[in-house]
Amino acid sequence: MQTSHRRQLANAIRALAMDAVQKANSGHPGMPMGMADIAEVLWNDHLKHNPGNPLWSDRDRFVVSNGHGSMLLYSLLHLTGYPLKIEDLQKFRQLGSHTAGHPEHDSHLGIETTTGPLGQGLANAVGMALAEKHLASEFNRPGHDIVDHRTWVFLGDGCLMEGVSHEACSLAGTLGLGKLIAFYDDNGISIDGEVHGWFTDDTPKRFEAYGWHVVPNVDGHDPAAIEKAIAESVAQADKPSLICCKTIIGWGSPNKQGTEATHGAALGADEVAATRKNLGWEYEPFVIPEEIRNGWDAKAQGAKREGEWQQRFNSYKSKFPELAAEYERRYAGELPSSWRDVVTKYVADVAKESKPLATRQSSQASLNAYGPGLPELLGGSADLTGSNNTNRKDSRSITGTDASGNYIHYGVREFGMSAIMNGMALHGGLIPYGGTFLVFSDYARNAMRMSALMKQRVIYVMTHDSIGLGEDGPTHQPVEHLPSLRIIPNMTVWRPCDSTETALAWADSIERRNGPSTLALTRQALPPQSRTDQQIANIRRGGYVLKDSEGTPEVILIATGSEVAVAVEAAGLLQQNGKRVRVVSMPSTNVFDAQDEAYREQVLPRGVEVRVAIEAAATDTWYRYVGMRGAIIGMTTFGASGVAKDLFKHFGFTADNVVRTVQKLLQ
Repeated sequence: MQTSHRRQLANAIRALAMDAVQKANSGHPGMPMGMADIAEVLWNDHLKHNPGNPLWSDRDRFVVSNGHGSMLLYSLLHLTGYPLKIEDLQKFRQLGSHTAGHPEHDSHLGIETTTGPLGQGLANAVGMALAEKHLASEFNRPGHDIVDHRTWVFLGDGCLMEGVSHEACSLAGTLGLGKLIAFYDDNGISIDGEVHGWFTDDTPKRFEAYGWHVVPNVDGHDPAAIEKAIAESVAQADKPSLICCKTIIGWGSPNKQGTEATHGAALGADEVAATRKNLGWEYEPFVIPEEIRNGWDAKAQGAKREGEWQQRFNSYKSKFPELAAEYERRYAGELPSSWRDVVTKYVADVAKESKPLATRQSSQASLNAYGPGLPELLGGSADLTGSNNTNRKDSRSITGTDASGNYIHYGVREFGMSAIMNGMALHGGLIPYGGTFLVFSDYARNAMRMSALMKQRVIYVMTHDSIGLGEDGPTHQPVEHLPSLRIIPNMTVWRPCDSTETALAWADSIERRNGPSTLALTRQALPPQSRTDQQIANIRRGGYVLKDSEGTPEVILIATGSEVAVAVEAAGLLQQNGKRVRVVSMPSTNVFDAQDEAYREQVLPRGVEVRVAIEAAATDTWYRYVGMRGAIIGMTTFGASGVAKDLFKHFGFTADNVVRTVQKLLQ
């Protein structure tokens, strides 16, 4: 393709970007204008995709990690034939439009992931590339490469300054993700101006130290140089690649290019007009001439590529019918037909157990029961495998030379682990879970929030869930973490009290297709609770009556996790004194709150006003359950270093203290 024609194709991106931002009077035109030439070469000559079927499983994944430049992605999707209309671009950043200020995951439109917080798109891309490598090792057979695609990611200075880029890219180098290729928009500008005052890293050497293949000093406005760098990177089978592109932010704007003025604000009507003249773009806003549209249109080529893949898959299916059926099941997100029977049998077996176990041990037992029948369940831990109990009997580690395992050693990278898991879930074919201590959810929190925002099936295994971890002290004892995670929209938090609740919390988390789950698990052993079949079934409803007295209760004790046993013991003491006491175990407030009003009233009848909530965590979110006459036994300070039983006594998590609290309320 002639350079002049390429430039006109790239100018279509520039025009759409500056027009959309100008119409909204809000946005970031500089990055799309600066990276347009790179995008043109990649999308027209290398990206394997089909606008007619954005969900094609073997498509290349494309991620804009510097998501403020969202108009680059929207322009590409519109021009190449995805169902993103020109009217959508005209509604950029408006309520209800498909073109938000930062890309929001919508695979039906070709938007692979949500990239608002900088660096997380890059980490998502690492997860996508890791998923591809793992699934290729699982499904491909000699002469039948049905999993064979690349992950491409655009990123900027901000992505590299964020610490998550170090976590994710370090691991990507270690795992040899050769089909991951990143383009660094090295324009020297961030919102505050020229970055040399605060960002002087030698980025090529940094990535070489990670074990990446690096192509430095590429002219990001020279199609031939870009093409050469891509070809060199594609040839790297066992190393991810970073292509460092020297670009000019806002390229084409005669008075503002190369400055922070193009980074986060509309160019202004006069500068838009001057830019049109400078680019030789003679068309009205949002008008793309037919010859340029034809130059971008990828529908026919995309259909041809997917058709060729489908022929290969049909051949694969005839030779390996069971593998093909498994592939289709996994990408559809369906669980095996035997799943329900496995859960039913395991829960029935667990309900008969009498041995006290830490719920982290119960969690591992659940993994051993469920995991062998769920090859999509891909686990890991942030350097705490032996503490989180996230490994299974059949766990095999994924390494740089062997991606066929089912367990990832993430190292001490809680944030990176969580963002990588998001990428794997977005890729499809996998259900990722990863472990750390609950207190370190602070490190992972923004990626956990993104799991919830994107409605991804990601499972967070958070152990050492309270002061019950003991001697490690207040730095490791979570206090505010349970309520803070519960209030994330679309996040389901489970804090089970024994093996039965843990088994069903795992089952619910695996089955949940529209959002993430967090399992908060104990270090210390907890006694098993006896239940009827109906009570076991009601665990799935988030809260249920575990122990009751005859007649209408006069007192309700509500507890979660390790404090359920305390509530049961206190109820026994109160009942000996003639009190009618109900114990409600509430392993998931999120799930309980989603139940119908009749069920919630059945469990927590309004007429019973004396209620005590007991949880070794911050108290704020419990007021809506205990009402005006109730009380909360919880944490109002940080913890302390000491033996667990001493800490529980010190902070009031004892049956005697519960009894005293109830007696005061009754008086």
